[in-house]
Amino acid sequence: MGLNLTIDQGNSSAKIAVWDGSELVDQEESKQLTPQQLQSVTERFRPERALCCSVTGNGKKIARLLISQGVKAREVSHDMPMPLKIDYATPHTLGEDRIAAAVGAWSLFPGENSLVVDMGTAVTYDLVSADGHFKGGNIAPGIGMRLRSLHSFTARLPEVGGYGDTPLLGTDTATAMRAGAVRGVVGEIAYYRAMLPADTRIVLTGGWAHRVNEFLDFEATVDPCLVTKGLLSILLYNENK
Repeated sequence: MGLNLTIDQGNSSAKIAVWDGSELVDQEESKQLTPQQLQSVTERFRPERALCCSVTGNGKKIARLLISQGVKAREVSHDMPMPLKIDYATPHTLGEDRIAAAVGAWSLFPGENSLVVDMGTAVTYDLVSADGHFKGGNIAPGIGMRLRSLHSFTARLPEVGGYGDTPLLGTDTATAMRAGAVRGVVGEIAYYRAMLPADTRIVLTGGWAHRVNEFLDFEATVDPCLVTKGLLSILLYNENK
């Protein structure tokens, strides 16, 4: 059986992973995915199959490029067979990364309720039920977006990064903005957790996951590669279909 390849193209970076079954063989991350990089990976590892997802809309282009290099490649689609049933009313509008992250959480914690929080440019909150259904979720501005918006849409608020002193209540403008953005997301997670069944597992991923986890007063699982693991799970599920 040949090697598998998964590609997670986000807004700010791309994760490429090579798998032998469910064993990780190689992984790399880059800010910009190039045809040369893909060719290098395919020449080194000769993967047989690939599955990709992209929030930037170039997933089909990535798949076509891999096909031209002899790889059986597909882009994630809501209508392909997968371990979860999607209950979203408009599944064709559901982001591929949200699907993959939900499947990733299910692959880690099958038979459990999970709130999947993906914190990148946007922050998404998606519920996977214990019986294997993607129930739906919400989309909100990410931490970086919140901070940039405060600077862009006001006359005097400065540019502030999300890392640094983050008290409960700010003691100057910078800490007030940072705490408002970071702890605002913390509060949102706590709210959804309080509204869901008590046994719901909280699963965090995305670039801000570790930062936000510092301020949670309850246990959460942090997995930066959740989308990648979900892609692999979907790929393996479709292997003989």
